[in-house]
Formats: sequence, structure tokens, C-alpha cells
Amino acid sequence: MLATMKNVTKRYGNQTVVNQLDLTVKSGEILGLLGPNGAGKSTTINMLCGLINADEGEVMLFEQKQHTKNLSTRHELGLVTQDITLFSGLNVVENLRYVGGLYGLRGAELNARVSDVLDFIELRDHRKKKPKQLSGGMQRRLNIGCALLHQPKLIIMDEPTVGIDPQSRNHILESVKKLAANGTTVIYTSHYMEEVEAVCDRIIIMDLGRIIAQGTVNELIKNTGNESTVILTAIAPSPALTRALEEVPGVRQVNMAGNKYTIISAANSGNISRITELAGQHGGFAGITEQARSLEDIFLTLTGKSLREGNGYA
Repeated sequence: MLATMKNVTKRYGNQTVVNQLDLTVKSGEILGLLGPNGAGKSTTINMLCGLINADEGEVMLFEQKQHTKNLSTRHELGLVTQDITLFSGLNVVENLRYVGGLYGLRGAELNARVSDVLDFIELRDHRKKKPKQLSGGMQRRLNIGCALLHQPKLIIMDEPTVGIDPQSRNHILESVKKLAANGTTVIYTSHYMEEVEAVCDRIIIMDLGRIIAQGTVNELIKNTGNESTVILTAIAPSPALTRALEEVPGVRQVNMAGNKYTIISAANSGNISRITELAGQHGGFAGITEQARSLEDIFLTLTGKSLREGNGYA
């Protein structure tokens, strides 16, 4: 295994953020790390990176014990932060050269790596521009490029596509696949389920500091496949409609986002007609469909909340 965490616990004051966590990262895989806000994802990543220490348990990375004083592991590790971390006074090439220098790259080797990365992130034509002259998507790509200069064995991408255009998002997703094809291990976190489904070989779902499910998308769906999902678009969503839907026989969970209800029922409940009747009694509906189980359905079933809900330590 490229990285392992065994019985790892981390607390902040009286709050246990990561609770006896066991996690493995396999060499060459793209591992999706999902969880609602407060699940412990960011704390887990920070311990893997050696930015903070675990209170209990063991963190191993590249066959070494990982902790804040272990600087050698950082030469094999790349971190793409959710917040863009670029030097505003330096242009694209200067940002890349500066970060490469921090990792000890010099001379011809540094020049070659900067050139390769410019091509990989497709910013050669913008190499003389400073970050404020780049689009949000280009800044994200440069942020990724800085994490790749030293050719890490493991790269952790924490929400790398937040707030960017579809073209840049597609570019980043294709880049992730290329990295894995070339042997780089990737840990990928995202609030966009479709991204995780598109690129990840294996998925871990965390909640309340623990892993509550893991496997491929198909494995996760199979393991929770005794349910069906109805999507109801209500004209007048209300607490009264929500309560009525929750009382329908067979319904296990009702989640509302705007005017869209996601209703999870036991398989073969046959309750869509009753759901339709209730929606009609509470202002009507613009659409209702039954759909195949998706990763988002699995997530809602396991955690009872969407990725954008919740507060506390991530």
C-alpha cells in the first residue's frame, strides 16, 4: 500500500473529528474521498500530508511514519489546495520556477520540468501572464501545475474544480486520468458527484470521522441496492409536503433541495402514485420520475445529507 492509516483519531478540544479511522491508498489508483461538511476529510488529508499529527494511531506514507517533522515524504507528495495558492506578483512561468526551486530543481532539470508542465496544463500561450490576468479555470490549472513540478508519487486534489467553467473542468478531469495512467496515485475530493463517478477507481465515503462505505461505484450501488429513488419537482415545496411524503408507506428518506425532492423508498414499494397524489394536494408538481440508483443516491442514503450541508471541521 502507498499509504495507510490505522486506528487514527484526531481531536480538537472536546470534539473528535477523526475517530479510529482505518484507510488504505493503493499505488496507482484514483481514490475518491467523499463526505458532508464536518465528516473529517480535510483533517484526514492534513494528517496524510504531515501538516498535523494524529492524537492516536499510525499514519504511514511511502513506508515511513508520517508526522509534522518528517520532511522527506513531502518530496514525493503533491497537494492541490481548494484555495488557489499562487504568487500574485509572479507570472505563470515564474510561479512554476519558484515552486520547482523549493523542491530542489535547478538548471536544465528545472527548465525541462517547467516546459513539460506548461504543456500538461495547456498554459504555454499564457506563460507571461500573472494570475490576475488568467481566468478562474486557468488559475486552477496553474495551481495543479505547481503541485506537479517535482513529479510526486501521490497527489492530493482537494476540490480542484470549484467555481470554474465546464471547459476547464473537463481539462482537469482528463488531466487526472492522464496522471493515473502515468503511474501517479491520486486522492480526489469533490462536491460534484459526477466528477467522482467519471474519474475514480474506488470511493471512500466518510461521516462523523469514520469510513461508512467504500468500493467502486457499482459495488456501492449493489450493497445499497434494495432501494428505489423518485425525483419530484414540486410547484410549492413546503414543510407540510415534506412531512406527508415521509409518511408514505415504504419511504425511507426525503431530501429537499430548492423545489426538488429526492424520495428514497424500499425497492418495489409501488408508492409513486401516492407520492403523485400528495404532490397534487400540496400545490401540484412540474415533474416526477423514477431513476436508477446513482452515487448521489447512495451518499444521501448513507449520510442523510447532501455534500453541501453541515458545519464544523471538514
